[in-house]
Amino acid sequence: MAVNNFGKIGVLLGGPSAEREISLKSGRAVYKALSDAGYDVVLIDIVDDDIKSNAILLKESAIDVAFIALHGHFGEDGPMQSILEELDIPYTGSGPMASKLAMDKIASRKIFKSRGLSVPKCLEVDDKAYRMDDALSLPVVVKPATNGSSIGLSIVENKNDFAKALETALSLDSRAIVEEYIKGREFTVGILNEKALPVIEVKPHNKFFDFEAKYKSGMTDYIVPAQIDERLSERAKEVGLAAHRALGCRGFSRVDMILGSDDNFYVLELNSIPGLTETSLLPKAARCVGIDFLKLCLILIEGAYEKNKDRAVN
Repeated sequence: MAVNNFGKIGVLLGGPSAEREISLKSGRAVYKALSDAGYDVVLIDIVDDDIKSNAILLKESAIDVAFIALHGHFGEDGPMQSILEELDIPYTGSGPMASKLAMDKIASRKIFKSRGLSVPKCLEVDDKAYRMDDALSLPVVVKPATNGSSIGLSIVENKNDFAKALETALSLDSRAIVEEYIKGREFTVGILNEKALPVIEVKPHNKFFDFEAKYKSGMTDYIVPAQIDERLSERAKEVGLAAHRALGCRGFSRVDMILGSDDNFYVLELNSIPGLTETSLLPKAARCVGIDFLKLCLILIEGAYEKNKDRAVN
């Protein structure tokens, strides 16, 4: 598309979730890429989760298309997508239901499992007084059911540490997920326009890929593309694309997985709006196939218009 064909682009960033600071970085990176290329683009900071006030804000902004660079609650879990559909504003990424499912690790895991994908064994817990039984053996991973960026995530190796880990997770969400810890190599597969991008291996310097490992420079090594044999690479791509389709996602996503000692890929979660800075994982994978950051942003906006046409027809 030519520069003047997109109209006024609104980059939605910030949001009221614990991932606000990460979202601000994503949104500013997208804004800079589009602005530097001469596009008509504005930043729209979402500061709360009030549906009415945000609908007014978006309507008054007079944007033609929304680039959603929001992470976490209200930006990645469906409500913002519903507002934009009500206003008939095309937007990047998945629709309300797929977004809601992707954000909910418990609901998405049930769907993944029903589609034949491997997932870690897990329990749903909503009571801080819950005490570990024999359903899962140590070590276990404890995390909020709907948070991202590994916020509130703990690996518990000693029963005495379980209560604190659960309290941390439930301080951020009404439900926690307690899952078996699968020791193995961590990979991520980006999906763009319903095709899998090159596989990335994630090698954190910390014990696991926690918030610090994700966002502090030098704390994680990213092998792009992953140095694994072609059979495993193709299998990882198949798993990533299957997870994307299972939730009904559109446009783009990123699927995190662990390769266990049994040579099986276990899906950990799907990010319907993954990080969007130039050094984030999805852009890294896209660059491997000749798609630079600006081109990636433009592909996503083109997809927003295409999706809006499909919705109008249906």
